Amino acid sequence: MKKLVIVMIALMTINTQAQKDSSETKNKQKSFMQDLTPEEAAALKTKKMTLQLDLTSAQQSQIMKMNIEEAKERKAKRAEREKGKERAKLSKTERLSKMNSHLDKKIAAKKKMKSILNEQQFEKWEKSQKQKGRKMKKRGERKKGERSERMEKKN
Repeated sequence: MKKLVIVMIALMTINTQAQKDSSETKNKQKSFMQDLTPEEAAALKTKKMTLQLDLTSAQQSQIMKMNIEEAKERKAKRAEREKGKERAKLSKTERLSKMNSHLDKKIAAKKKMKSILNEQQFEKWEKSQKQKGRKMKKRGERKKGERSERMEKKN
């Protein structure tokens, strides 16, 4: 019985340590991506898309331009967020306009991708976008759970 308890404790310790290591790796990877210039980030994204979708050189150059524009916008938004550390609560109309502009950008990007890619490539790209959306949704749900736990501990 004592041996069983010792083995269980050892296994739980090893499992906890493995979870800590994986979260540290994710944080390092995230900070690495944030430190890249927009051109470097766009180049990486374009190369990944080339491998995934078998892009031609003409498609690569068009997508590279698109990715550079997106990366510059992301970098500017990140800098703006960091400058104003406090997040002010947005009014309903501000939130609605922000959501509409975000969706308009997504629609424009989708149209542009549709004009660049052939049908098979576009279907593959759309499928990968849906998978990314699911991953982001899961990540958001997980973060909400962590936030509520922290709030309960404070109270």
